[in-house]
Amino acid sequence: MIESWRWFGPDDPVTLNDVRQTGAKGIVTALHGVPAGTVWRHEDVEARRDMIRDAGLDWVVVESIPVHEDIKTGAPGWEVRADAWAESLRVLAAAGIRTVCYNFMPVLDWTRTTLNHDLPGGAQCLRFDAVDAAVFDIFLLQRPDAQADHRADIVEQARRRYAAMDYEACRQLVETIIAGLPGSEESWTIESFRDQVAAYRDIDHSRLRANLLAFLDRVLPVAEAEGVRLAIHPDDPPFPLFGLPRVVSTESDLAAIFDHAQTAANGLTFCTGSLGVRADNDLPAILERFADRVHFLHLRSTRREADGISFHEAEHLGGDAGLVRIVSAALRLEARRGTALPMRPDHGHMIAWDQSRAMRAGYPYIGRLRGLAELRGVAAALTDPYAR
Repeated sequence: MIESWRWFGPDDPVTLNDVRQTGAKGIVTALHGVPAGTVWRHEDVEARRDMIRDAGLDWVVVESIPVHEDIKTGAPGWEVRADAWAESLRVLAAAGIRTVCYNFMPVLDWTRTTLNHDLPGGAQCLRFDAVDAAVFDIFLLQRPDAQADHRADIVEQARRRYAAMDYEACRQLVETIIAGLPGSEESWTIESFRDQVAAYRDIDHSRLRANLLAFLDRVLPVAEAEGVRLAIHPDDPPFPLFGLPRVVSTESDLAAIFDHAQTAANGLTFCTGSLGVRADNDLPAILERFADRVHFLHLRSTRREADGISFHEAEHLGGDAGLVRIVSAALRLEARRGTALPMRPDHGHMIAWDQSRAMRAGYPYIGRLRGLAELRGVAAALTDPYAR
């Protein structure tokens, strides 16, 4: 595997020099300041690529080119937005960058309700709490008919929790959910978010899937012509939120996407944390079934909680993902294909030094370094002939 690191550009508190010291060779990044629907400029891509090369590293994956909301809703003129997206593929290919991760999550990118959940050992992690999500949806967002989308026991707990929350607690919950987490495409106010959710009132799972497939029909010919591999990221979390449908959450969702366009350019970012939130997702089976479409690995683990909806980020070798099995399967996949896959550790815990620094939520230095070291050790043990 090509050990890689998510880097958010020159403003990232983790520098390229820091990354080089982890032993990672690849960089996963994007031009995060470019608005969705805007073509990336050759000079900007080349400058970023050269900055990374000058640090002794290689830009191996773009994560991500944001997909404009007009494309997801199928709004009039969405084709122009899609053509701009495809033009950015041409720019990247000209610069020698040919793996592009993207997602098709409506309005919100990855979503959590807590950024600093305390773990027994003193570390902190990201967490999605079903009751907090219901508080936001029913009482703060005040989405029509929101209560019907939550289990009765969750609604009752949310009612009690909201009654005990002060203004600051409510503000913090809203900020966490809609202000834009690292790598997310947009940032909203409660009013603008309410408007965006309303735009999806008549868009169900089937229609959103149709919009995704129409987008792929528009951009895949360019990707194929340029030798670019698209790698769609699963929904995070992998279930509907706040009345918004999700179409990249299950094995059947992935099958619909890949069956629609039988080309390696139509590929997958295999994110063990996102897919692993659902107990009905068999991760080794999904990796095996779609092996030829996997172009990028996000290796992290989540732990499902007692209510069956809530979850938090676990240690890389803990939780529900079973990363030892996944790494073993990935190594066999690479051997069959004769190529190495870019891999990055994801969503590390805030531990030790990280807690005293202004680290991005989910992207601490020491926490991810620990995850990378653990994954490296697993891979070394699995490939060492003396260990057999």
